[in-house]
Amino acid sequence: MTDAMAVPERASLGYDDLPRLIALMTGDEKHSTSADSTLDVLWVLYDRVLNVTPAAADDPERDRFLLSKGHGPMAYYAVLAARGFISVETLATFGTYDSPLGHHPDRMLIPGVEISSGSLGHGLPIAIGLALGLRAQRRSSRVVVLVGDAELDEGSNHEAIALAGRLGLDRLTVVVVDNRSATYGWPGGIAGRFEIEGWAAATVDGRDHDALAAAFTAEHISRPSVVVAMVEEGA
Repeated sequence: MTDAMAVPERASLGYDDLPRLIALMTGDEKHSTSADSTLDVLWVLYDRVLNVTPAAADDPERDRFLLSKGHGPMAYYAVLAARGFISVETLATFGTYDSPLGHHPDRMLIPGVEISSGSLGHGLPIAIGLALGLRAQRRSSRVVVLVGDAELDEGSNHEAIALAGRLGLDRLTVVVVDNRSATYGWPGGIAGRFEIEGWAAATVDGRDHDALAAAFTAEHISRPSVVVAMVEEGA
């Protein structure tokens, strides 16, 4: 870890601090609406669901979070700072030529980041491979991947949805942040697309922390789960 990223102890910051942390990141290509749409989901995952801490960021038994919706990562960086994975001071370097915090997250530069992302349609297929690897190692770690509703237009995701259902990957959870930006929409709703392939599915208010936490922790024996988090249209 570089000195700029070093965090001597876990930051004692909460949800109410996130807008201030995001405001530290400036520039012309922030994709701020994309960041805002994921903020509550990310906070609930890191605050109440995922078994991962800065001290255990490389622990083989940790839960894995994959941000497939890699554009507009400021909310992700803010949550990582609030939870102590990176320093708050680093946020102000966002987007500069020598900063570890790029416009898409880089797993080689940022502690706690599992995949380098930004090219849409890659996160879910990678998550399936990761879940299969953990199953082969007989580990109980969860794999959670966040995608956008428009990202589901990618054909790779259709194949991944079908495969994960057939394989019964019950340690895999997909959270779809739905701001109704998909090109053609989803007849019957996004949840139905997953359910027909054997997934457990829940659709919740993407700003309701209790509803999100309940959906993320609901039992889904022998099958993967999807949580569709509804947010404001265009967010």
